[in-house]
Amino acid sequence: MAPRANWKGYLRLSLVSCPVALYPASSLNEKVSFNRINRKTGNRLKQQNVDSETGEVVAREDMVRGYEVAKGQYMIVEDEEIDAVQIESTRTIDIDQFVPKDEIDDRTLNLPQRGGQVLGPDLIIHGGLRRCVAHNG
Repeated sequence: MAPRANWKGYLRLSLVSCPVALYPASSLNEKVSFNRINRKTGNRLKQQNVDSETGEVVAREDMVRGYEVAKGQYMIVEDEEIDAVQIESTRTIDIDQFVPKDEIDDRTLNLPQRGGQVLGPDLIIHGGLRRCVAHNG
């Protein structure tokens, strides 16, 4: 199965835009996952969320997110509050200028994503942008 794009949007250079997509650089098929097993019985272990003070198991419906405002004091943050502060995106990456590759820190190039293929008439625009980048190092 083909990987799903993490992000889809547009790459814009002045008045020219072309669609782009970012995909995960690795797939779940390439990752190894392990289960936690009881060595004595060979049975899989279950994880439980336990209240740190009372020691009681907490039901899923009673679990919420909290932000620590002081040592041991938490402010509860509801899902609706998180949704309300999400920034709207234009889904556009604006290119202001090109810089030589040797001026870019290598750590910023080591991202676990790859660019998506552009098809159709936008391939011409994408090719032009690629030539600009190659020309500027």
